[in-house]
Amino acid sequence: MTKILALIIPLIFFGSFAFALFRKVRVYDSFADGVKGVLPLIISVFPYIAAITMLSKLMEVSGLSAAMAKWLAPAFDFLGVPKEIAPLILIKPLSGSGGIAVLSDILEIYGVDSYISRCACVVYGSSETIFYVGAVYFAGLKRKKLNAAVCIAVISYLASVVFACFLCKIM
Repeated sequence: MTKILALIIPLIFFGSFAFALFRKVRVYDSFADGVKGVLPLIISVFPYIAAITMLSKLMEVSGLSAAMAKWLAPAFDFLGVPKEIAPLILIKPLSGSGGIAVLSDILEIYGVDSYISRCACVVYGSSETIFYVGAVYFAGLKRKKLNAAVCIAVISYLASVVFACFLCKIM
């Protein structure tokens, strides 16, 4: 079964290549044209990604993330969210790699089978780096309504955190 799964991506690639040849598409020229279109996107997205990366690192290094986690602990406790995963909840919308580092710390401290670790894993797996994805999606738009989109994304993220911890508690 593992060998079959390992062949799926190469089969999709070669199947697409064969289909393009069958349709008489100039594959290399199409690839080069696609790459040309990516460079302006990368240039337009770079400032947003740099800002998000610096913000997430500054939050961690300055201690703001720890202070916010301590300040929000009573609210999380009221909502049924373990206060131990507050740092993960705060960093995940900013940085996926920062979120995985916090998740690794939680798993190491509390063990992989604990309620806290299960909540942390479900929260990590069911959420997205809101600001990173927002930067990528909105970088190419001329009319940006970023405020509404980010507010909706953050509210839905917090609702998913509460629901994820509720599901972990009843299961």
